[in-house]
Formats: sequence, structure tokens, C-alpha cells
Amino acid sequence: MIVGVGIDVAEIDRFAEALERTPQLADRLFLERELYLPSGERRGVASLAARFAAKEAVAKALGAPPGLHWTDAEVYVEESGRPRLRVCGTVAARAAELGVRHWHVSLSHDAGVASAVVIAEG
Repeated sequence: MIVGVGIDVAEIDRFAEALERTPQLADRLFLERELYLPSGERRGVASLAARFAAKEAVAKALGAPPGLHWTDAEVYVEESGRPRLRVCGTVAARAAELGVRHWHVSLSHDAGVASAVVIAEG
């Protein structure tokens, strides 16, 4: 049973400008391990914008309740390259209230736009 679906887009240049304008923003939005590739290299802005869109999509899939913390939803990639979602804290609590048991995540970026779709399944 689908509990909720969220979709979001982020303009990559605009997101990059926000990160430049507010250096602490990345730390408020992402866990440190989300900022880096497995190689240790810093993740590119298009990839970060897609992850931000995924976090927005998570909130939408949960009904956009107030009080969710950005870092309580972590986007990570399996060895296969498949994006996955790990939740804790405020996001996990809301998901439990709604009966969410599984998450499905799709990320994309092209032509200056990053996008994400999140499906919360019960």
C-alpha cells in the first residue's frame, strides 16, 4: 500500500548560489557522509541538489508536517548504484505514525535541474 508520494525539483545553479551565500547551509541540510563520494571526493553540486530534492520529496510524502529535520533523512547509494533512504528521529517518527515500512527513491539531474521522487510504502 502506498502511504505517500513526493516529488521535488531544484534548480542546480540556484542551489549552488545558496550554498555559496550560506556556507553553513550544507551542514544544516546534509550529514557529512552525504557530502562525499565513497572515494572521499566532495560530491558535486548537481548530486547535492538531487539529494536536497529527495529530502523535500520525503517531507511531501509524509504530508509535509512541521518540525522535520533535514538530517533525519539520509540519501545514500548502494554498491549497485541504487539510491536508498535511511530515516531517523523526526522523519522516522512521522513515518511510523503513518505506517511507512519501505522507501523508494529516484534521483535525476539534467539540463540544470535536479529532481527526486520518493514513495513511502506501508
